[in-house]
Amino acid sequence: QLQLVESGGALVQAGGSLRLSCAASGGTIRYSGMAWFRQAPGKERESVASIDWRRSITSYADSVKGRFTISRDNAKNTLYLQMNSLKPEDTAVYYCNTQKQAARWGQGTQVTVSS
Repeated sequence: QLQLVESGGALVQAGGSLRLSCAASGGTIRYSGMAWFRQAPGKERESVASIDWRRSITSYADSVKGRFTISRDNAKNTLYLQMNSLKPEDTAVYYCNTQKQAARWGQGTQVTVSS
């Protein structure tokens, strides 16, 4: 079964940048559309960005459009999220999964943006 491990979260100041990684094992993500999700305290998990398996189609939530960039390296079985111009409202636990949320959820990685 596909296992996903997120990393790269940290405490940063507003305006800073982070790059999140999602390493997959137990299977390949090569032919799966992938996505990043986040869950802030007291809120439901939401989709942040997605990328198709060919890496040609990406989609972003309005709240992160122009600031976040999703990418993937199928050879490394890894998904990335480059986050720039971070805002306090980006504070959340970030998770990766297939677009259909077919994999078991990992532990996520905490991103905290201070004002």
